[in-house]
Amino acid sequence: MLKTNNWILGVTGGIGAGKTAITNHLQQKGIEIVDADIVAREVVTLGSAGLQAIADKFGSTILQPDGNLDRAKLRAIIFADADKKQWLNELLHPLIRNEILTQLNAAQSDYVVLAAPLLFENGLERYCDATLLVDVAVDTQIARTISRDSVDAAQVKRIIESQLPRSDKQAKADYILDNDRPLLESLQETDRLHREFINLAKVKVRLNN
Repeated sequence: MLKTNNWILGVTGGIGAGKTAITNHLQQKGIEIVDADIVAREVVTLGSAGLQAIADKFGSTILQPDGNLDRAKLRAIIFADADKKQWLNELLHPLIRNEILTQLNAAQSDYVVLAAPLLFENGLERYCDATLLVDVAVDTQIARTISRDSVDAAQVKRIIESQLPRSDKQAKADYILDNDRPLLESLQETDRLHREFINLAKVKVRLNN
C-alpha cells in the first residue's frame, strides 16, 4: 500500500461515460489528476527504459523514423501473439504502477485523483482511499463514443465487453456519479462530492499527524 498523507480518489468509468469531463472539472478546482493512460504513454517515450526494452525485444522496426514507438505496429504484433502480449504487460505494468505511485505521492492539492478506465481491472483501487464510478447506461456509452470517435457500434460493444461489467463496477465503487443527465447537473453533484472528499482528506491528515 502507498504510504502517503495524500488522500487518493480513484475515478473510473467505461468508454463514453464522461469520466474526463468530471476529472477536468475537479482539476479546475485545483485538484491534481494522475491519469493512468497518460502515464502509460510516458513510460515508453523516447529515451525511456521501457521503449529501449521494447526495441530490444521486437527490433528497431518497431520504432518510427524519429525513434518513437510505432504503436500501431506494436498493437498488431501483440494482438496476433498472446505470449508477446503477456511479455509486454509484464514489462509495462510495473513501470506504469511505479510512475503512478510517484506522481500520487508528489501531489500537493487537497486530495489527488487517480483517473483510470481500468481502475478495478488492474487492481489500482488498492492505492485509493475511495473510488468514484462515473456511470451511464450502456446505450449511452455506445451513442457518445460513436459521436466522439467516429467508430461503429460493433467496435464500441467489443470495447465494452472487454471491460469489467457495469454491474461489477457499481458493486465495487464507493461512490457512483450518474452522468446520464445534463452535464451541469453532473457537475453540481461533483461539486458536492468534492467538498466531501476535502473533508475526508483533512481527517486522514489529522490521523497521520
